[in-house]
Amino acid sequence: MRLGAVALVLGTTAAVGPAPAAWAAGDSARAATPSPYAFAEGARSVEGARSTADAERLALGTAYRSSLPDSGKVNYRLQLDATSSAYVSVTAVPPPGSTVSVIDGLKVSVQDAEGNSCSGDTASFGAARSPHPIAAWGVREISPTKSLCQEAGAYYVSVERADPEGEGSSPGAWDLELFTTTEPTAKTGATGAPQVWNSATPQPLQGDPEPRHGGAGFAGATPLDQGVWRDDIRPGQTLFYEVPVDWGQQLAVTADLGSSDSGGTGYASAALDLALYNPARGRVAGVSVGYDGDQASGSLPPLPPVDHANRYGAVAQVGAMRFAGSYYLVAHLAPNVADSFGDGPFKMTLRVRVTGEPRSGPGYAGESRPEGVFDVSEQDREAAAEGVPASDDDAVMRVVAVGGIGTGSALLVGLGVWTLVARRRSAA
Repeated sequence: MRLGAVALVLGTTAAVGPAPAAWAAGDSARAATPSPYAFAEGARSVEGARSTADAERLALGTAYRSSLPDSGKVNYRLQLDATSSAYVSVTAVPPPGSTVSVIDGLKVSVQDAEGNSCSGDTASFGAARSPHPIAAWGVREISPTKSLCQEAGAYYVSVERADPEGEGSSPGAWDLELFTTTEPTAKTGATGAPQVWNSATPQPLQGDPEPRHGGAGFAGATPLDQGVWRDDIRPGQTLFYEVPVDWGQQLAVTADLGSSDSGGTGYASAALDLALYNPARGRVAGVSVGYDGDQASGSLPPLPPVDHANRYGAVAQVGAMRFAGSYYLVAHLAPNVADSFGDGPFKMTLRVRVTGEPRSGPGYAGESRPEGVFDVSEQDREAAAEGVPASDDDAVMRVVAVGGIGTGSALLVGLGVWTLVARRRSAA
């Protein structure tokens, strides 16, 4: 399916679009300028309400675009049943050129109709004081260990600045992206803390890096599988990647920042920030790397294998590894790196290790929204191997329809692509 789609898109391009050399030139131009955050295509617009009484309802399994004023809360409404857990991830995008304080950031909370708190989460910009996309999530979890927030009915998501009066933060609104997911009740599975797991720090994966350019948002994250990957990143830029991690598998990631070729001197604290988010876009863990012009490296803390029982763990980063699916790596290079070492680009290497054999999950009594968000399909694995988002197949078919290529041309191009891919795999 994947190779056929690639063949068709290449055929269409040959007939109605630019040549591959033009693609390469376009990629170079894109890499030369830090990309702003790319919101999900087709994301609905929604306005947050000051009062919960006026809060608009968010459809489950849907992406939205909104905004956050520099003071006060905005509220949104969820209509939930009594059998599915619900998650709302909120990504805040400060405008280019703004400033933020060390403790400024984003606060997200969920309450039921009676005002009982279901969850709360805060994300901050950190020591680099670098304005970049950050995400926090709200959770309404169906659990035998909880008494509150278990009923069907209306729930409210509140979003606000973590430090609205903080000195050093620019006034003005931030753009928001909201992403809602639901997780059905598990047919089987533990109801207590996860089993003991190997928490030793794994050795970073070795090997020659292969180029793979990150996306500009969660929805456009570039798929990665186990391997050593090279990308260029500029000061102020944020790059997104996704790694499929199945039930029973354990993820380990190390980020290397290559030495500067500018000859500059100085030190940038928290220069490279690497954050990991789960399939519901809830933050799992992160690491910050200082930079003095020499090569630098940092690894995510040891993480448990993906397990439904992790949600009962006492540590937040264990609890966040609660379902299979695409885990997101978000890399950000602080703008102050340019003060001492120039505009770059800087060479970044991601060493991604996925260990353990996939095993069966808990067995859900229903479908998630969006469907398949907590699964790893064969298509996801193919996408990670090839670096092409699995959802691109639909886009490819739309391109084919518009291009109107003939069946014979498509078959000829398809045979050529099959041959090219076979040679590449043989060489690898």
